[in-house]
Amino acid sequence: MTSDQDIWIFGYGSLMWSPGFKVAEDVPARLPGYHRDLCILSYVFRGTPEVPGIVVGLNPGGACAGRAFRVCAEHVPETMDYLHEREMVNNVYTPTWVDITLGDARNVSAYTFVAVRDHAQYVGHLDQEEKVAYVLQGYGAGGSALEYLENTCTHLRSLGINDETLEAILQAAQAKSGK
Repeated sequence: MTSDQDIWIFGYGSLMWSPGFKVAEDVPARLPGYHRDLCILSYVFRGTPEVPGIVVGLNPGGACAGRAFRVCAEHVPETMDYLHEREMVNNVYTPTWVDITLGDARNVSAYTFVAVRDHAQYVGHLDQEEKVAYVLQGYGAGGSALEYLENTCTHLRSLGINDETLEAILQAAQAKSGK
């Protein structure tokens, strides 16, 4: 991909604190029409195909607070390559352009990854107890699913983002694990 313009990337999970690419600007952002959900089975980073963990994705409905990253035009090709390598391991996300509102009220188009709801790894329909079970069992190349959820909630809090659903799953998982 070549580009002669800067682009925006919308992060709603680990991308918010660990983008992994050159960022020219990093600001709070809000994505209407989608919400963050612990809805993707992880077969690589937080689990295996035999014992999957669980990670976040974007589902339709509501709104999602996150971070927007401006990428300078000269870094767009390498950034897009990196993001596809990172996020599209099992094609469980649909890369898409969305309209977001930045913290300073600018409206921009941003690139992000939305959960594929008919993918075998999509589990947005599970109840809290079932999601907790995946949080507790998952361990992959990036560590445990519990560490992932703890890190996600800690970083969301540090950014002033309150995600009650993730917090409830975390508290339940910690209680079951004895933490």
